[in-house]
Amino acid sequence: MAEEKKTGSGPEEEKPARESINFIHSIIERDIRDHVYDREITTRFPPEPNGYLHIGHAKSICLNFTTAAKYGGKCNLRFDDTNPVKEDTEYVESIKEDVKWLGFDWDETRFASDYFDTMYECALKLIRKGKAFVCGLNADEMREYRGTLTEPGKESPYRNRSVEENLRLFQEMKEGKYADGEMVLRAKIDMSSPNMNMRDPVLYRIAHAEHHNTGTKWCVYPMYDFAHPIEDAIEGVTHSICTMEFEDHRPLYDWVLRETEWVQPPKQIEFARLNVTNMLMSKRLLKKLVDEGKVDSWDDPRMPTISGLRRRGYTPEAIRDFCERIGVAKSNSTVDVGQLESCIREDLQPKVESRNVIFDPIRVILTNYPEDQTEECELENNKENESLGTRRVPFSGELYVEREDFMENPVKKYFRLFPGNEVRLKGAYFITCNDFVKDADGNVTELYCTYDPETRSGSGFEGRKVKGTIHWVDAKTAVPVTIRDFDYLLKADETGTEVENPDTMTIRHGFAEPSILQSEPGNRYQFFRHGYYAEDTKLSGPEEKVFNQIVGLKSSWKPKK
Repeated sequence: MAEEKKTGSGPEEEKPARESINFIHSIIERDIRDHVYDREITTRFPPEPNGYLHIGHAKSICLNFTTAAKYGGKCNLRFDDTNPVKEDTEYVESIKEDVKWLGFDWDETRFASDYFDTMYECALKLIRKGKAFVCGLNADEMREYRGTLTEPGKESPYRNRSVEENLRLFQEMKEGKYADGEMVLRAKIDMSSPNMNMRDPVLYRIAHAEHHNTGTKWCVYPMYDFAHPIEDAIEGVTHSICTMEFEDHRPLYDWVLRETEWVQPPKQIEFARLNVTNMLMSKRLLKKLVDEGKVDSWDDPRMPTISGLRRRGYTPEAIRDFCERIGVAKSNSTVDVGQLESCIREDLQPKVESRNVIFDPIRVILTNYPEDQTEECELENNKENESLGTRRVPFSGELYVEREDFMENPVKKYFRLFPGNEVRLKGAYFITCNDFVKDADGNVTELYCTYDPETRSGSGFEGRKVKGTIHWVDAKTAVPVTIRDFDYLLKADETGTEVENPDTMTIRHGFAEPSILQSEPGNRYQFFRHGYYAEDTKLSGPEEKVFNQIVGLKSSWKPKK
């Protein structure tokens, strides 16, 4: 199953990467200085293929791949597929796609299941050394024997079986003679250890389930704590970078490597996992949302999965920048989601073109505009990036403007359309509102205005000034579009506790300028005055253009000084 790939470990940077020195790099540099390893620095990104990756995994991806690249080493993509009940090839392929999209390439593709034979031999070695035994306690009995944080555990009544009996029973487990849960292989360490992970932990369990990679060859599978260090050792990993929940497992990691006699064993280093406000960071809970139909799929744009962020319109550059900015630490903390939004906003601002889109339209009739006349106005594509040029937009005597740009009885400092007021149509003319029409429910449906032909934008007009400028779309050539705005899956309740948000999507039907017809799924734009949007890669097509909100134009988040 190994897949050779030697095209480098890191993304091509559009700008010089920040020089990053953190405590992990300090450890690595000390090991290089002290010649701890006689091989190149090697890391790995080791996801379990039991779901789609989320933004939290992006931090680990960036850290492992950029660390290997920094020291001229290599990084493998390894699938920790030791649990056949939860794993699937679909997840394997999605993980590969996500890592590549983020801009990284791995040296080799590896699977924990590629090493099952070696792991089995390591288990036999432990049995022969008297360091492992087959135990017949059931799950409840094992919990009872384990003890508590303040009381030592009790040794299993099966702990002192002979080496020969343990070898025979383990072979019979492998041959499928026992049911799931009937037998396990346990390490023989110390039932009085203050570290619960060292109280004779389970190394192998029985699982009569077909594996996505090995089929039905095996019915005994290694536990992660046993498999993980052996996988690292086989691959020549020098620094096994894990999140903080594995810190208490490190003594077991080292014990397995020591007792199975690996030379120059890998070194496990832990860092704080990524937590982001308003974002659900659990594959189990995200899978539940998918299974219960609360979201459309793993790549629903509301999901914090990498595929969901990609479909929503996030860029890999913004996510890598976010992971770089938050840094690497030992203590857990929660990052404000506004910081992630700030990264995507900064990335898109100089890159994407602007388009006029009306979300909640009111029709404007220019009563003095020649009835059959049409013309084109020139609009800038990005006011901060002149290299993106301009575009020609149709203009006629019938337009759409935003409903919020008209007020029958204006409040103080309201400078947009109201009876008798004049505004500038961006890139076009000055218009004055003279009258309006309401429907039976009292909603304004049409505005009657006049335009001043002398005020065309770009004509050099320097007469009277107006305080209000609004955007517009030509009604005769307008393209209907569907706009999807999103809220977070989690929100804070009155106590500040994050709870499930029942209202996470608003769908509107608006009108866009006709250039939007040239858009393709995945294209990103700034919808003038509304925010950044991307054409949906699943729902959008020639018959219906569907756009997902990426992020708004403004943020309340401010960086700490």
